Amino acid sequence: MTNTSADRPLLKLDGIFKTFGGVIAADDISLELSGSQIFGLIGPNGSGKTTLLNIISGIYAPDRGSIHLEGVNITKYPTHRRARMGILRTFQHPRLLDRCNIYMNIQVGMDLADKRKSGTPAESHRLMDELLGVAGLGDIDLGESVERLSYGQQKLVEIVRAILPKPKVLLVDEPAAGLSTKEMEQIIALLGIARGTGVGLLLIEHSMDLIMNVCDRITVLNFGHQIATGTPAEIQQDTAVIDAYLGGGTHVEN
Repeated sequence: MTNTSADRPLLKLDGIFKTFGGVIAADDISLELSGSQIFGLIGPNGSGKTTLLNIISGIYAPDRGSIHLEGVNITKYPTHRRARMGILRTFQHPRLLDRCNIYMNIQVGMDLADKRKSGTPAESHRLMDELLGVAGLGDIDLGESVERLSYGQQKLVEIVRAILPKPKVLLVDEPAAGLSTKEMEQIIALLGIARGTGVGLLLIEHSMDLIMNVCDRITVLNFGHQIATGTPAEIQQDTAVIDAYLGGGTHVEN
């Protein structure tokens, strides 16, 4: 069988362990993410999902375990170096430059694209136009303050900004939270564009419909423990998952 890039792990976590004041937030977590794959991360409140994204992006350092990006051990690399290498993220509540206009916020992504040499300025502008169109923002005045956008539009801008540098790995935290049905469809379309360029996506999301419909594989966390990993069909049939999460009626938050 021919070994393609999609078959090789793009991001690999091996035995990630992290505690905060004696509370275990990540207990021996291991997973592999391939290019063009959407990997879901679900679990009840306090299960450690956002903590894991913070460890991957370099905000937190694991107490033990390793993180590899394309075979390179990046466990001790700072956040900015990981971003330059291609690990980018969005947040549950969009983090934008509030005092700047929409274009300046998007320009952050285009500047990183230039630093990563992931496309010419003309190519970045074409991609920006495509992404803004898909996000339903093609006709907005980019000179307007970003604060004039609705909450959903701000989340869309943040995702557009994260896709522009053509990352290798995109960590997406609760993209559909607080969005309308139309905005959720636009988010899914944007993630599809990223996936089509070979990006590996690690996705935290409340909406089980979204997770089960777009993800190739899913890991379920419960109090920092990795209780199951598999396809959506396997996860839906896993009794441990049903007891801990899917059938427990627990409201999921981070």
